[in-house]
Amino acid sequence: MAQQLHSNSPFFHEERHASLAPFVEQRITICGAGALGGNLCETLAKMGFTNIKLIDKDRVEMRNLSTQPYSRAEVGAPKARALANTLYRAIQTKLEPVVIELTRKNATQQLKDSTVIIDAFDNRQGRQAISDMARSLHIPCLHIGFSGDGLYGSGIWEPDYIVPRDTPGDPCDYPLTRPFALLISQLAARSIADFFQEGKRYHFEVTWNDLKITRTESKNTAG
Repeated sequence: MAQQLHSNSPFFHEERHASLAPFVEQRITICGAGALGGNLCETLAKMGFTNIKLIDKDRVEMRNLSTQPYSRAEVGAPKARALANTLYRAIQTKLEPVVIELTRKNATQQLKDSTVIIDAFDNRQGRQAISDMARSLHIPCLHIGFSGDGLYGSGIWEPDYIVPRDTPGDPCDYPLTRPFALLISQLAARSIADFFQEGKRYHFEVTWNDLKITRTESKNTAG
């Protein structure tokens, strides 16, 4: 018999994700709090994960508001701390914010206690440091990202990941960045859940064309 959920229960949020209960305290370290990392962090917290560490050196800018989970009032604040405050107010999740630049020198200290690492950085140097350290420490690591034109995204687990070259363009300048970033972050969340529940590492790739959505223009001109 399915579990009966009580919407007025103070534990309703946790009860909804009972199937993940054995794993919610596992240490998840997310590197990057931008369009992918920030949205993924929010999703994982709302899925019930309670031991999340978020590493990002950047501060919220006005240009981030259309693609990332921040508000106008948070412009100028460190992204990691802003998101930690938001998630605590929303669902009492105590996210650990780390406002630093992750480098080869500090990567071991910052990543060594992780059960799984998520690389959501947007630069080759940061991605390389994470890849090298994850392999050295034998910690499962999922790399997520999308192309500069905002049309292609992927999630690749170590050891199959190859650090891409930096390419021109900023996917955050693409008009459809937000829906595509949300799609990729949700696919990543599913991959992480599968990792914990099944012990399997599923890669994923997606482009707008892969979705095969049929769009038909309405011929009805009535108001």
